Formats: sequence, structure tokens, C-alpha cells
Amino acid sequence: MRSSPLPRMSRRGRVTIGVLVGVFVLFTLLGWGVQAWTDWLWFDEVRYTQVFTNVLVTRLMLFLVVGLGMAAVIGGNLWLAHRLRPRLRPHSLEQATLERYRMALSPRLGTWIALVAAVIGLFAGLSAQSRWNQWLLFRNGGSFGIKDPEFGVDVGFYVFQLPFWRYLLGLGFTTVVLAVLGALAVHYVFGGVRLQGVGDRMTNAARAHLTTLVAVFVLLKAIAYVLDRRAMLLEYNEGTRLYGAGYADVNALLPAKEILAYISIVVAIAIIVFSNAVLRNLVWPGISLALLGVSAIAIGGIYPWAVQTFEVKPSAKDKEAPYIQRSIDATRGAFGLVETKSTAYAASNLTPPQSLITDTSVVPNIRLLDPQLVSETYTQRQQVRQFYDFGEKLDVDRYGTGGKVQDYVVGLREINYRQLTEQQNNWINRHTVYTHGYGLVAAPANRVVCGGQPYFVSGFLGEDKTQQQCSSQTELIPAEQPRVYYGERMATGDYAIVGQTDPNKKAEFDRPVGEGGGESYTYTGSGGVEIGSFSRKLLYAIKEQESNFLLSDAVNEDSKLLYVRNPRDRVEKVAPFLTVDGDPYPAVVDGRIQWIVDGYTTAATYPYAERVNLQAETADELTGRGTFQLARENVNYIRNSVKATVDAYDGTVRLYEFDESDPVLKAWNKAFGGDLVLPKADIPVELAEHFRYPADLFKVQRNLLTKFHVTNPGDFYSAQDFWQVPNVPDAPDSGQKQPPYYLFTQFPGQDGPRFQLTSAVTPNGRQNLAALISGSYVDGKPELEVLELPDQTRISGPVQVHQSMTNNATIRTELNLLSSNQAQVQYGNLLSLPFGDGMLYVEPVYVRSNQQNAPPLLQKILMSYGDGGSYVVLANNVTDGIKQLVDQGKRAGQGTPPPATGGNPPPPTGNNPPALPGELADAANRVQAAITEVKAAQTSGDFERYGRALKALDEAITAFQQAQQAATRPSAPRRAADPAASPNPSPKRLTPTRAACRRPVAVDRMRSATSGR
Repeated sequence: MRSSPLPRMSRRGRVTIGVLVGVFVLFTLLGWGVQAWTDWLWFDEVRYTQVFTNVLVTRLMLFLVVGLGMAAVIGGNLWLAHRLRPRLRPHSLEQATLERYRMALSPRLGTWIALVAAVIGLFAGLSAQSRWNQWLLFRNGGSFGIKDPEFGVDVGFYVFQLPFWRYLLGLGFTTVVLAVLGALAVHYVFGGVRLQGVGDRMTNAARAHLTTLVAVFVLLKAIAYVLDRRAMLLEYNEGTRLYGAGYADVNALLPAKEILAYISIVVAIAIIVFSNAVLRNLVWPGISLALLGVSAIAIGGIYPWAVQTFEVKPSAKDKEAPYIQRSIDATRGAFGLVETKSTAYAASNLTPPQSLITDTSVVPNIRLLDPQLVSETYTQRQQVRQFYDFGEKLDVDRYGTGGKVQDYVVGLREINYRQLTEQQNNWINRHTVYTHGYGLVAAPANRVVCGGQPYFVSGFLGEDKTQQQCSSQTELIPAEQPRVYYGERMATGDYAIVGQTDPNKKAEFDRPVGEGGGESYTYTGSGGVEIGSFSRKLLYAIKEQESNFLLSDAVNEDSKLLYVRNPRDRVEKVAPFLTVDGDPYPAVVDGRIQWIVDGYTTAATYPYAERVNLQAETADELTGRGTFQLARENVNYIRNSVKATVDAYDGTVRLYEFDESDPVLKAWNKAFGGDLVLPKADIPVELAEHFRYPADLFKVQRNLLTKFHVTNPGDFYSAQDFWQVPNVPDAPDSGQKQPPYYLFTQFPGQDGPRFQLTSAVTPNGRQNLAALISGSYVDGKPELEVLELPDQTRISGPVQVHQSMTNNATIRTELNLLSSNQAQVQYGNLLSLPFGDGMLYVEPVYVRSNQQNAPPLLQKILMSYGDGGSYVVLANNVTDGIKQLVDQGKRAGQGTPPPATGGNPPPPTGNNPPALPGELADAANRVQAAITEVKAAQTSGDFERYGRALKALDEAITAFQQAQQAATRPSAPRRAADPAASPNPSPKRLTPTRAACRRPVAVDRMRSATSGR
């Protein structure tokens, strides 16, 4: 009995579906068209249309080629499967059931095949067009001039060729699998493959078709084995915990892959021959596939595992040494660490030298202003109107004023649309009135005035009688065009409409003048897309979904639209192949404010190089608070190849080549016509003077140097000399890493002061100082330097130093006085400065009042020299602090213990407690040192060290009590001979801290406090 065909849809239903599909396609195409047109206009404005056209043409080409190719292969196999259907089919219940589907499909089979092929081709094309970057590198990539250590193949093959070959291979596998599944389905529906009935279950034609497709799949597997041999140099090696092939991979897995490639070719031939020419069944082809699977498991899995387990692991250090060396060399080369200059720094001097007072290179340039903390001070003192903002973090740059070069903390007074009042925040005000900020505000990084405020030297809006003594009387960093139309505070939807037909009509708020007044302005720059015509107004009304483009009088014939106003976004749009640094900074260059943006070229297929995640490696305390978080991108090659500038007034984008030897940048420049990036020789001298070592690149290199400063493979395997980046000194439990900081200073071995990015590192698992890493430019070239301290150094790391300084009894008392219910203490950057064969630490102390919107003000400076705890002061300024440190050093040289001093040392009156006797003073110092060690051990998380510290503290307290009892006995000739001792020592004359140590209750509390945290 024949089954009835599937019921057909009514005409009304077909029309309804057709209309809905048409509307959907129309709106989709309209959205794409509007986006493409407005993108073209934007690229035309910035004069980078070659980027738009090249990317668009490449994506369309890949979409069409891959989509049509996939559709042709799938459609052709479906058609072939139908063409090879048997004319006569044996009667069975299965065939009777399938007859219903054959009757439904047969009248429009061509349509169904075309529809299926088109859908698959559409998705394949959409996937392919996203590979435009791989194709451009594949087509334009050149040579690195470096060969991999295993095959002797140029690294350019791995970076430029291999990714696209692997994509094509994956595409081939997908195509064959879909073709097999589709052909099998058609053969089954039309009787070529049967599950029931007498005779063969598969016709000769169906068997030939399907086995040929399976053979093609196996041949692709052979190609995959060949590419896998190259790709093994990119994979993670569990044995070495590094990337790249290890001993077992090279000596077992590589030969196995080659053998399996040959076996795959033999199996592919056997499948075709045995299933169609000799036996004409699927038994032997099935056996061949099974043997291939068994071979893959045995040769490619069990054998390498056995080599790794029984040969490598028992002597891994020796077996893996050559391959560890390969990873070390490749990583240092891929991340620009080869030229790192490493210098031993003994830091053996623990006493502040006299030369600190007369120094002219380090001490005068100590940066006191913390860019993160003083941003609020800038906002409060230089904001003037509530809609101006300086951001959460300012930037540090250097300028030459008055014949002297020094670092300045700089920030732009930008418009923050989120700060507009409800009345101000309407469409006219937001997009036509409040269009720009005004001025670059700068202050010397080493100077404060007026109770802890920065000394402003630029960016003034007008006369302010109340601030004349707190700022310069003239603009020391003048900007001929101070207006800021493009800045970091601009979000995606913060477009501005500028330009007026009537020159006398000025609609834009320019800057405040007097009490509540302001000047107006009309934009005259070259930036912006003209939107005076009706078609442009309609276009952008659709794009922004805003009818005011058509209805408002604010949009006139001379209007321009400024959009994509964030400097990072502009650079990323102009150069989509660059990874952009998260901390752009402004600079006044030739009288104009320019945003300087560092651009990186990256790759993820450099053989044997360590692979890192940019987002994880660059995250620290400042991420998301003034610096942008990088995307989660895995890379094993990076270069700071491009320095980009964005004009803050007209938005002009320029790309300058910075690394002339980078093959990746050369490939991208070739892909976009060869003139996308300006040569390095075209960089203006004044602009180059403001280049600084990029922060995100430095973080990646610093983190890698914590391991890859070790170049001996045996030492690297033991991992005993690895370092770590310390946590934030004033909040170590937060888990956030201490950010690097820019300084204008001179390190040992340098010819003079230079602007450099610096960071301290500590031994892995410990808190003492291991090394200082700095990055700077010397003659226009990047230079990394490492000052490495001895392994068993006594010099404390940043966390220990901060704790030692703030836990000092005298200093803690003064800090408690600064902080109260009305104020709180905040700490600035803890600077680690090598000086005089020792270490000088400087940490600014800010005080913020609890009053609303009160900014933090610099009040004190913590300073320490030596091991971080012996010589500590809390001073009012750097000069006083240096003098007090040197004075402590002199006292120590005379045999007098160096007491910590505050900013206002008490006069020597008779009310001060006398000095303790020698043994008692030594015991008290041991107690204090033991307490410091306990706290440091708690911070480090080393429980063994913590236990030793607690035991030492208990012994120190016991020794102090014994010394105290001996000191209070009547008639003690040894004490009477001590001129520092009082004839009748009285507990009342002890300092509060020492008296607390004397009392048993206080001792118990001390023990419980240090052990219970």
C-alpha cells in the first residue's frame, strides 16, 4: 500500500512566509549597507580607505570562494548520490516506508539539493570571511631569517603559512564529513543503501561513491599527520612545562606521525581497491580502517607514553635539557629579551651614604606625585565645571622647561558626558554644545605646594587669584590648540556635531570664564564627516537611530559629525591587525596635543616560544582604573612595531614604524599597499622625545624574565632561581600585582638620568628583593636592563619594606595621628631606587579628609635605606628625609643605635625618656626585629618560615624579660658603669612600646596578635 505524499502548504501560508523572509532580508541588507557606507565615509575622513577596501574585498572573496566551493562539493555529492540510485528496488516494509519521502522529494529534488548546499555554503563562507587576517598574512608573509631547531624551516612558515594551511585542512575534513553524511542519507532514501531485505545491503555504485569519500578523508588524515609534525613545535610539553617538542616527542612521536602518514596513504588505496576492484565488499576496507586506528593508538600513543615514562622521567633533567634550551632561546627571541642587559648589583651597603645629600641625578628627581591618587586632586583643583574630568589615572611624561628635563604628571581636561546634569543632558547639549574639553594640565612630579597640592604649570583656563601661589604664573608647556575633541573619556555613542553656516553663531561651549560664564566656539578643524546634505542626514539618522539629524536646526549645511573619538578605538579601526596598548598618553608636540598610542604586532605560532595570555599578563592594580584591559589573546611573539598618534583636535591618525626589523609588520604593510605605515625616519624629533617604553609590553617581558632570566637548562628545570612580581605593597592580601612605574632617574651603569619604566621582583615564594627591571629608550632603541641582587641578600622587597616602615613604633604613632575619624591615610607608589651600592626606598603618604569630594594631599614621605628596616624616617619632604637618613647612618657609625624619626623630631628636653641600657636596648631591638619577621612571614605564606619566626619572637621576648629583670636589680656595677643608664631605672621612664613589652599581659597579647592573624 502506497503512502500518501506530505500535505502541501496553502498559498496564503507560502505568501506569508515569503513576505516575512523578504522583510527580514531587506532590513538585514539595509543595516549592512548603512554600516558599510558610514564606515567608508569614516575611513575616507581619516584617509585610510585602503584598509576598508582591502579588508572588505578579502572578506567577500573568501566568503564567495569558500562558500561556493563548499556548496558545489556538497551539492555535487548529493546530486551524484541521487544519480546513482538503483532503478529497481526490492520490495520490503523499509522501502514502502521510504517511498513516501521519495514522492515528496522527487518533484523538487534539485531545489532541495540547492537549498541544502546553499545553507551549508553560507555558513562556510561566513566562517571563512573571518579568516581574512590569516589569508593576508599567508599571501604577503615573508621570511624571519630564523630557522626552527628541529626541521630547519624558517619561522615565517609557522607564523604566516601554517595557520591558514591548518584552516584549509579543517575545512577539508568538514566538507568530506558532510558529503559522506549527505550522500549516505540520499543513498538510503533512494534505495542505494538498505538495512532490510535480501541481497547486498549496498549497491555497487553507492559503495564506490561512499568508499571514495572515506578514502579522501583518510588521505586528508595523512596530510594532517604531516602538518602535525610541524605543529608539535607549538604544543605544550608536560614534561618540561614549556612549549615545544621534548625528548619523547622528537624521538618517539615525530617518527610515529611519519609512519602513520604512510599508513594512511596505504589504507586509502586499500579502501578503494578492496571495496571496488578486488573483493567488492566492505570487510577488508573496514579491517584497514581498524588497523589504522590501532596503529594510531599503538604507535602514536602507547609508544611515546612508554618512552616518556620509562626513559625520560627517570632522568628528565638530562634528557630534556636540549629542548629546554630551545624553549629558552625561542622565548627570549620571540619576546625581545635577547638583548636584555643583566648586571650584578651587590646592594651590600646598608648605611645611608653622605652622597645622598649632594646627589644630583637620583634624589632631586624622586617622583612624589602618584598618577592614580592625584587625579582626584587635578579634578578638584582644575575641573572648574562638573562635566570636566581627568580620568581615574593620569600619565607621566617628561618635558624640558627652563633648560632642565624632568618628569611631569599630565592629564587632559576632557568632557565626561556621564557628569552632565539632568537639565544639561539633552540631545542638543550633549551632541552640539558640550563637544570638547580644554587644555593639558601638568605638574612637576617631584614638587608639591600649598599643603600637599601639585604645582600646576599648564592648562590654565584663566586667572584664578586664589591659586596664583599654588601654580605657575605662565604656561610652561603651552599648547597652541588646547581643545580636546578626541579623548579617553569618549564612549562609543559620544558623537559630536560641529560646524556653523553663520560664522558669528557659535554654539559650542568652549571654556568657563568668570563666575558661571563661558566662551563659545565653532570647530574649524579638518576632522569629521560632512553631513550637510539630506542623504547624509538620513544615513546617520538610520545609523544612530536618531530623528534629530533630520529635524533639528543644529544640523546645517556646514555640519560635520565627529565619531569614533576614543584614540584607542581610532587606531584599532585604522590598523585592525594591531594589538593596542591599554594606556595611551597625551603629549604637547609642536604646539598641538597628540595622543600617543603604542601598537603591537603579535603571533601565536612561533616554534618553541612560551605562550602567554595578554589579558592575564598585563593585569595589575591599575587595570580598569585608568588603563584599558587587553583582550584575552594568547600570543608567543610580540613587538612594539608601531607608534601611533591621534590629534586631540582634528582626530588625524598617523602610524609610524618603530621596529624596522619586524617581519609581521612588513607583511601587514605589504598587504595594505606598502604605504599604510610611515617609515621610522619620518618620525618628528619632538614627537620621538615623548616616546616611552610601553607599559603592557614591559609587563609581559618582566613576567617572562622572572623565569627566563635563567638561561641554563639545568637550573631552569630545577626552578630554584625563579622570581615573582610582588603584590601591591600597601595591600598585599588583595592579590593584585604591583604596577610598574615611570621614573626619570639614573640606575647604576647608566650614563645619566633617563626616563624609564621600572619594577621590582622578589624570589619565588619569598619577599626579599631579587632584582630591579627597567625599560627605556637609548638612541631611539628599546633597552631592557636587570639589576640582579645576590641570592642571599638581606635587602627587603616592596611588601616587607612597606610593613617595616609603617610598623615602626615611632612612625606608626605619627601615622595614627594623621589618620582619624576625619581623615584617612593613603600610600603612593613605593619607589625602589638603587643608590650608593644600597637601596633607597621612597613612599609618599597622602591624607584624604572624610569631607565630601576632598582630594588626597601629600603630607609626609616615608623613606628607608639599606635592608628596609634599619634606617627609616617619616619626613615632611625629601630633603629633610635624606638628612635624617644620613644622620641615622652617622649615629650607627658612632655605635649609637639609629632611632627612627618622624617628620617633626622632638627637641632634646628633659621630659624625653632616656636611652635604654646596652643589653636591654639590644633585647628590645631583637623583639622589634622578630615582630617584623613574623609579619613578613605571614605575608609570604611560608608556614615553615612563620613557625620559625614565632619561635624567634618567643625567645626574643623571654630574653627581653630577663634583661629587664637584670636591669632593675639594686647595685649593679656593670650598669653603673654604663653612662647611658639611669642610677635608678624606673619602669615609668620607659617608652610605651618598651613598657608594653615589659608587662607579662602585654607580652601575651603580642604573642596572640602575631599568631592569630
